[in-house]
Amino acid sequence: MKKYNVAILGATGAVGQEFLNLIEERNFPFADLKMLASKRSAGKKIQFMGKEYTVEETTENSFEGVDIALFAGGGASKVFAKPAVDAGAVVIDNSSAFRMDPEVPLVVPEVNPEAIAKHKGIIANPNCSTIIMLMALKPLYDVSKIKRVVVSTYQAVSGGGKEAMAELEQQVDDIVNGREVTANILPGAALKKHYQIAFNLIPQIDVFQDNLYTKEEMKMVNETKKILDDPDIRVTATTIRVPVYRSHAESVNIEFEEEVSVEAARKAINAFPGAVVNDNPDEQEYPMPLFTSGKDDVEVGRIRKDYSCENALNLWCCGDQIRKGAALNALQIAEYMIAHDMIKK
Repeated sequence: MKKYNVAILGATGAVGQEFLNLIEERNFPFADLKMLASKRSAGKKIQFMGKEYTVEETTENSFEGVDIALFAGGGASKVFAKPAVDAGAVVIDNSSAFRMDPEVPLVVPEVNPEAIAKHKGIIANPNCSTIIMLMALKPLYDVSKIKRVVVSTYQAVSGGGKEAMAELEQQVDDIVNGREVTANILPGAALKKHYQIAFNLIPQIDVFQDNLYTKEEMKMVNETKKILDDPDIRVTATTIRVPVYRSHAESVNIEFEEEVSVEAARKAINAFPGAVVNDNPDEQEYPMPLFTSGKDDVEVGRIRKDYSCENALNLWCCGDQIRKGAALNALQIAEYMIAHDMIKK
């Protein structure tokens, strides 16, 4: 098997670390591995598969000889994607920088792998919540075209980064020990107001747009249309931050052109790679973040008819947003390209 020179931009962050976990778990065929990060993290040592790597500061010259550049996300993508492509690398980017660019494929490998071949050097990873929802929607879309989706998300604090996770832990400790609670991170560190997330829900993820939806909500709307290549599908979203460490959950209402039975939905989802039905009301079995964290599959349950609307179903899905919602999805894109000999060496 060919082996490829790989660079990870953002190697010290949560997604970057998950890239490393998955490269080892999945026996990804790398020859050389370059750990890249900001100037602040340069010089750090990372032990990986019996070897010590030194994190390098990312520059425009960091990608010489690199075949695959895995970008963990953030503002660095806009700065370094073009230099990486110019150096001959294929960039698989986890940021929002290129998702809605008509020249850049937006890919969930189980859903629209055919889009990968259209790339011009950059392939975009969708938003984590969009990926998790589409792993449940696509098998149903193949049974009957979907007319409308109403989704509410319940998103873990790890989606806000290491700092958000640390703040949740600190707030719980402060409450338990009778200390004053402070909030500096959520709903966003750069925002003017911050709220306690411990024992609370925050109905804002990212900034508000002129239409009163948040940027996170509009990502789900617009990305779903692009990935399914269906500009007519109607999507409305409400995204909520919850005091859970890891793994996003979503309540999804789906209206179809034709009737789809609960049994047909379960069968289609179970047959879809990367999705699994966990739906046994008699035994109180259903997807939960507690049990989907650290797992690759998206679990789907609570599948039932919506009796208020013709040809509609409700369902509940859960998935680890750092794995399938970020690092795993990107690595699967690279694996697909390798399997189809789409990466030049």
